[in-house]
Amino acid sequence: MKHPIRFLSLALIVSNTFSVVTGSFSNASTLTSLDLGGVWQVSASGSNDWFAATVPGCIHTDLLAAKRIPDPFYRDNEKRVQWISELGWTYRRTFQTGDEMLKHEHLLLHCEGLDTLATVLVNGVELGRADNMYRLWEFDVKKLLKPGTNSIEIRFDPVLPVIRTKESEQHLPTWQYSGAAYVRKMPCNFGWDWGPTLITCGIWRNIYLVAFDTARLDGVQILQDHSQSGTVKLTVQVSTEEKNQAGLNSRITVTTPDGKILNPIAAALAGGNATAELVIAHPKLWWPAGMGAQPLYTVRVELCDAQGKLLDATQKRIGLRTIKIVEQTDSEPMHFMVNGMPFFAKGANWIPADAFPTRSTKAQLRRYMADAVACNMNTLRFWGGGYYEDNKLFEACDELGICVWMDFKFACSTYPAYDTNFLTNVRQEAVEQVKRLRHHPSIGVWCGNNEIMFFRGGDTWQWIPREKIGQNESNLGKMSTPDYNRLFKDTLGGVMQSLAPQTAYVTGSPDCGDVHYWEVWHGGKPFEAYREIHGFISEFGFQSFPVPATVAAFTAPEDRTNVYSPAVKYHERSNRASVESPDDGQIGTDKIMKIVRMNFRAPKDFESTLWLSQINQAFGIEFAAEGWRREMPKSMGCVYWQYNDTWPGTSWSSVDYFGRWKALQFRARHFYSPVLVSGNFNAINGTVALWLTSDELKPVQGKLNWQVTDLAGKELGNGSLNVIQAAQKSSVVGSIDLGKLVQSQGATNLLVWLKFDGGGKLTSDNVVLLARPKELQLHDPQLSFTVSVSGTNYTITVHAAKPALWVWLNIPGVSARFSDNFVHVAPGVPMKFNVQLTKPMSRSELLETLQAKSLFSTYNQNSGNTIQIK
Repeated sequence: MKHPIRFLSLALIVSNTFSVVTGSFSNASTLTSLDLGGVWQVSASGSNDWFAATVPGCIHTDLLAAKRIPDPFYRDNEKRVQWISELGWTYRRTFQTGDEMLKHEHLLLHCEGLDTLATVLVNGVELGRADNMYRLWEFDVKKLLKPGTNSIEIRFDPVLPVIRTKESEQHLPTWQYSGAAYVRKMPCNFGWDWGPTLITCGIWRNIYLVAFDTARLDGVQILQDHSQSGTVKLTVQVSTEEKNQAGLNSRITVTTPDGKILNPIAAALAGGNATAELVIAHPKLWWPAGMGAQPLYTVRVELCDAQGKLLDATQKRIGLRTIKIVEQTDSEPMHFMVNGMPFFAKGANWIPADAFPTRSTKAQLRRYMADAVACNMNTLRFWGGGYYEDNKLFEACDELGICVWMDFKFACSTYPAYDTNFLTNVRQEAVEQVKRLRHHPSIGVWCGNNEIMFFRGGDTWQWIPREKIGQNESNLGKMSTPDYNRLFKDTLGGVMQSLAPQTAYVTGSPDCGDVHYWEVWHGGKPFEAYREIHGFISEFGFQSFPVPATVAAFTAPEDRTNVYSPAVKYHERSNRASVESPDDGQIGTDKIMKIVRMNFRAPKDFESTLWLSQINQAFGIEFAAEGWRREMPKSMGCVYWQYNDTWPGTSWSSVDYFGRWKALQFRARHFYSPVLVSGNFNAINGTVALWLTSDELKPVQGKLNWQVTDLAGKELGNGSLNVIQAAQKSSVVGSIDLGKLVQSQGATNLLVWLKFDGGGKLTSDNVVLLARPKELQLHDPQLSFTVSVSGTNYTITVHAAKPALWVWLNIPGVSARFSDNFVHVAPGVPMKFNVQLTKPMSRSELLETLQAKSLFSTYNQNSGNTIQIK
């Protein structure tokens, strides 16, 4: 019999017994656990060929560790591992249980993630079955376990036969893998236009035994009331799964960000529920990055029996804040408000960090979030085609101030919302995930789905079996509005209203008034088309190739001659429906090169093509971001697609699979700067409008300096302005008349250099081009650099004799983190780069390998940059 599903605090499962370490209780909790992770065995179902497996994990990583398959990420090896998903796989292990654990009233097998169609057996007895990768499954094993050695076996059936059968009975219209929406499994497992088709199975999250007496906690909801100035009232609602146990009490303790423990509040439970209210005076508010600090309060809840014995405990870190999403109206765009203040969302879309989720570590996820903040992002959209991310990722967002747009995991497909069993399964999934995540201050909005509105049909037609549709074949291509509403408004919206009433919920993106704009990538329009779009732009983007080191990781030397080589092209997935499907018309590589040639000159070789594609990507996204930031509040969000990669390949990402920053990530630091100086050239009257855009909560005062040079670096004009910009405003603060210079020099021979100095960190610099980069007759910038060394930290100062556009440093074969890259260097204005290496190098070793390049060096010139070392 399956036990009711419940979530537990991770703090309770790190050892077999749990002792209270805070508060006045010293009794040991009656809740104990036994971790069943670690070394297991696995075999193809029906085979007796067992080999070692690791839990949590998946069959692909186990086969890789056993050296039974090639690396799926290398060249086209993905094709050679498709057989894995056609088979069933069985995991097994033995474990020891002692008398003490067996004496408890309740003894459950707790499975936090089974991927996906699983049958669970203990000591040869079937406990039950699972059919949802996202759900927590618990099974009562009290009568099955014995002292000493016990066995567990979990059999995973392949999902493909189920998908094929259901799809043959009724087609689900989709842009992705046909029929995949019939199973509750990570959609991008089946391939996407930026990732591989690797259909996993296995025990992908923690699994353990949990034993307890009397009762345990079911959920803790923390509501906030900010209506009274100078205080925040917390309403803590506690529930247990035991509803009829008399004499249960709860005790709530709040610890402030500076470690002060506030007076505990006790509340007796009635019918398994209790409510307590606490008032926090002089609250420290939580803010998104760039708007303030991220203080976190800890709310600890203890459950005790009538004698005061501790039964269970959990704690949640919360931020005191209000966040709401203001939906689009005729007079204003959709936007976020935090603590009553609107703010411009600056960020990107997050996808799974690995095709095999268990390979992502806490350190890696933390680095991704820290890198986002380092580039002045305040928002990430957790896209709906992946999985519900781990606690450790949300904890990093809480601590660093990332405002999360959280999609439920539905994307780019219709779903069988006509099936009551499907809806019941989804409802339980949503209940568990919302309970797990609702306390995180970083989550600003939950969203029902990604882009399913495009499949929505009329209001009258209901999903019915294919054979009953008759002649109305047009119905096969639609999901009815009633079914859409049943899933995304009634089911998911109902869960949100019940379990997280203070968190914003929208049915889908772009349902709520946000904008997905893909006419540049899919439609081939120039980057100037971005200026025709306004509002909250939550998806737009352009692809680029990875850095040479990443390309080298998935190719052989003979592949690295041309971006159209089979291996390089294979790792670009746009317009490719699956691993086996042929190219569908113009492939993504064609689209990249078309727009590269629209804006830049032809690259001179393979490596230059990689770098130039990144410069082109950054050029386009920066052009869009500057325009939308300039026109706020007409536009209030710039969330580009995409932040990261799930494997090494060509994609829209700004940070590649290995965490390497592409040009876009470096430029984001500039175009997302809290204070942004930019210029807009009007070719008709020859003027450059000078804009200052500020996200600061207070007025900004400083000096804006401008200089006009020709491409040889000769100064043709300069000036400065004393500027005061109001808080959270953007406006034209000045203008430069270049009419005569354009007539005498030509727009293709002029550069406008801008710098705003607001004192300290509030600085911004920019370059205004009066023509497309390909029209500029660039000179060899004659770059030179000096190097100083301190341990593993290096300072490199780059000088340019002539204007150098998009200057970047590179150290081939060395893992390095640069403070900046792809910057514009003016003659007489050296640029400093701080570089951190994972291993120390001598100055001479560094100088032997260090490269300084610029846009000039990517072109098909007779000579590259002249590099001088000082």
